[in-house]
Amino acid sequence: MHPDFEHSLTKYADLIIKVGLNLQPGQRLLISGPATSGGVSIEAAPLVRKVAEIAYRLGAPLVEVLWSDPAIIKQRFELAPGDSFGGFPVAPPYVTTTTIDRGDALLVITADDPDLLAGQDAARLSAAQRATAENMAGVSSRISSNKTNWCVAGAAVPAWGERVFPGLSGADAETQLWDAIFHICRIYSADPVAAWQAHLGRLAAWRETLNAKQYDALRLRGEGTDLTIGLPQGHRWASGAMNNAAGVPFTANLPTEEVFTLPDRVRVDGTVRATKPLSYGGALIDDFSVTFAGGRVVDYQARYGEELLSSLIETDEGAARLGEIALVPHSSPISQSGLMFYNTRFDENASSHIALGRAYKFSLDGGTSLSDDEFTARGGNLSRIHIDFMIGSETMDVDGLTADRRAEPLMRGGEWTFAS
Repeated sequence: MHPDFEHSLTKYADLIIKVGLNLQPGQRLLISGPATSGGVSIEAAPLVRKVAEIAYRLGAPLVEVLWSDPAIIKQRFELAPGDSFGGFPVAPPYVTTTTIDRGDALLVITADDPDLLAGQDAARLSAAQRATAENMAGVSSRISSNKTNWCVAGAAVPAWGERVFPGLSGADAETQLWDAIFHICRIYSADPVAAWQAHLGRLAAWRETLNAKQYDALRLRGEGTDLTIGLPQGHRWASGAMNNAAGVPFTANLPTEEVFTLPDRVRVDGTVRATKPLSYGGALIDDFSVTFAGGRVVDYQARYGEELLSSLIETDEGAARLGEIALVPHSSPISQSGLMFYNTRFDENASSHIALGRAYKFSLDGGTSLSDDEFTARGGNLSRIHIDFMIGSETMDVDGLTADRRAEPLMRGGEWTFAS
């Protein structure tokens, strides 16, 4: 590792605690991993320990960790009975829902090999993903309402580094990936927390510009994309800084470069083409497009992973509709790095994106107090999944459409028309 690695890792962990989670005095913390993994990879232990140390120094009474082992996950797909993939671990849904309901903070650390399950049986992958969606639905619904302060961050591991930097291997690849993470998360700034506060201020300015407009719809055009996305009345654009149910501000993603809101579940029409691969649950979907009519997916093609894409879309009724539209300028640090991270939480912040499935209730005025039926009646979408995929590029143009269908330019060539 670089001689300054420990110093940079400490600054990164400090950022996660203070800006990502904004951990409150006396608040407990749960550290876990992506839902598909069931816990945080044991290879991410250096970051987990550093985060726990800082949390304790700031007064946390308890830091709990749900661990997972990528090798054991792979063993299951290679060796377990074929009819067993509808099962799901007991601990993650119970521990996580209990954590959120108690008001504890939740940190998700992604440190996964994008190719961990490459080549595995598609039926097993689909069954496992359905089981994940079903069993983690309670967690997803709580997150969508910001019941507590939560954050998703990344930790470099060798296998992930080798995917991002194919010319390197082992520790060299891991070191290079850490360097990239530190750079895009502004860790090399003299004061990363101050740098982030300034960045969050810029995102907030873009957010408020869009909230003041209250467009009826957006039209997105780019290579292979011509898509119109209706926006429900009372939609709210959100950005990096949000508040949980108790009013505590937090930043859900590190890094984050987006402003986002929810589409009207029945007013999405046209075709959209993905501009980056979608990495999900250890497998890839690539070179794909999706066509919508009346808000619902009516056609799709993928050169790689089409069966997996089909499984995601068929998860439930809401999985074939959109739950998010997010705008990201092409000049974002992640985009300008020229790197493909094969990790949605990073890649989505290099590119405007949309999400199949569940909408966030906080994206609608008064949404967190609505019942599910009231939420859908106002245009919000419900699903057991929320899967982002990237559609933006340097050719993307976005117009805001007023109620009388007048078009106002928002993005040209992937950049804001109103931002300096």
